[in-house]
Amino acid sequence: MNGSRALAADLIARILTDLDNDAGTEVVICPPYSLIPAVSELLEGSAVRWGGQDLDVHEPGAFTGAVAAEMLKELDCRYCIVGHSERRILYGESDDIVARKFARAQQCGITPVLCVGETLHERDGGQTESVLQRQLDAVIRLCGIEKFADSVVAYEPVWAIGTGKTATPEQAQKVHAFVRRKLSGLDEIIARDLRIQYGGSVKADNARELFDQPDVDGGLIGGASLKASDFVAICRAADG
Repeated sequence: MNGSRALAADLIARILTDLDNDAGTEVVICPPYSLIPAVSELLEGSAVRWGGQDLDVHEPGAFTGAVAAEMLKELDCRYCIVGHSERRILYGESDDIVARKFARAQQCGITPVLCVGETLHERDGGQTESVLQRQLDAVIRLCGIEKFADSVVAYEPVWAIGTGKTATPEQAQKVHAFVRRKLSGLDEIIARDLRIQYGGSVKADNARELFDQPDVDGGLIGGASLKASDFVAICRAADG
């Protein structure tokens, strides 16, 4: 819930000026709902895509204040984040709700970016893998493993979001490998091709080390995306 039309215009202009459109990394901007039309207009014709930060589980109807997947699709959103830790913690979204959002996005032709991750208490309790397994299993039960072929998974350790703390590259790799290994037990090809992003205080100065890990396929960028130079540096790090 950051930004204004002026900030968005400045950020997009700087990103498009500095970003190499021929780079191999796919770049997606997910602004607040109110800024999607302006951002999509600015990005039209570029290699940068756009998406939503969240969507509702229902089809369009009498759900005041909610935003339907169909509405995002009409704005040509190709992606939508679902299950972000702030939605889970601050708004009480359960694993089942997140799974339903994952399904609704795909029903409307939008690729869900499924966020999973553990709190500091859960990590200290040795529950990281069991928490991630529970979160993934909710989606698998509802949608089936085959639906992961058209999705992105983002590991965001809650203890590293907005705190300045970051998982070491080795810690991130261990968790990403667990996610891929778990899904591989259901479908090796889908697990192999799945993009698994890291989303815990990724910055320009740590992105390369994180992205060099074999199972870290990119980043879900938070605070650093509000500064164009940092965001572009992270994108370049992903290009290797």
